[in-house]
Amino acid sequence: MSDASQPERRVGWGFLHSYRWVGYFVMLLVFALGCVLLSHWQFSRLDEKRAEVARIDRNYDAAPVALDAAVPDRKSFDENAWKWHPVELHGEYLSTPLLARNRPGPEGVGSDLIQGFRLDDGGVIFIDRGWVPVAGTDEVPADLPFAAGGESTVLARLRGSEQKIGGATASNGTVPSINAPMLAGLIGAEDTAYLGVYGQLISEQPAAETGMLPAPPERDEGPHLSYALQWAVFILIAGIGVGYAARQEFRNLNSGDPKLEAEDRRKAERKRRRGPSDAEIEDALLDG
Repeated sequence: MSDASQPERRVGWGFLHSYRWVGYFVMLLVFALGCVLLSHWQFSRLDEKRAEVARIDRNYDAAPVALDAAVPDRKSFDENAWKWHPVELHGEYLSTPLLARNRPGPEGVGSDLIQGFRLDDGGVIFIDRGWVPVAGTDEVPADLPFAAGGESTVLARLRGSEQKIGGATASNGTVPSINAPMLAGLIGAEDTAYLGVYGQLISEQPAAETGMLPAPPERDEGPHLSYALQWAVFILIAGIGVGYAARQEFRNLNSGDPKLEAEDRRKAERKRRRGPSDAEIEDALLDG
């Protein structure tokens, strides 16, 4: 009778059919699928970044167009085609200023100064007139750089209306995001405002004091390509690790096999002929 306390001895590669090794292969497969999904996600992010760089190259320094040419429908905005594109606007600023709070800037956290602009045709578009060092306030200060009254010509770059921030609300002229529908509701312009877009100020005539206008956006694809390739490398490393473990178990279970012993003798002979490596010599000196 065999001793039940002794592990079953398998010959050859038959041990790979055991439940334990099947479990290892299943875990490797799940890990590889996870890495593939994460790599695919990084490639998707890379495509988004490249599309953004292409938009910047195509639109940022383009010649200004009329607003209705870029945004024919006041309730929507084709961001893929028109983001960053300059438009020329004619009309006058509305007197009600707003602050988009919690905006990072060169001096820390501040706000973006927002003013509605009524066009000659009666439509209203909101203009971001730059960053101001105002934070932690429940109302709009009176000494901010508001626009001049009367007729104005404004050059602005188009940006898509921002999403609402869950749980955050408008308070005394300050808003959590540049969400055009929210801004329109605060000034009673729901029926005339452009609800899918706002403008980022470039210049205005007559000139007036503004907040700090933003620098050009970075043409940066980010690290997504390297991250995607890293996930592929992780699959390779995991596969090599499982293969090495399988090889070691094969040798342990088949100790005494003449072929393995002959292979070990050949390795030992090659190592003897090659002599000790520099690292082995250094280790020996340190041990001595």
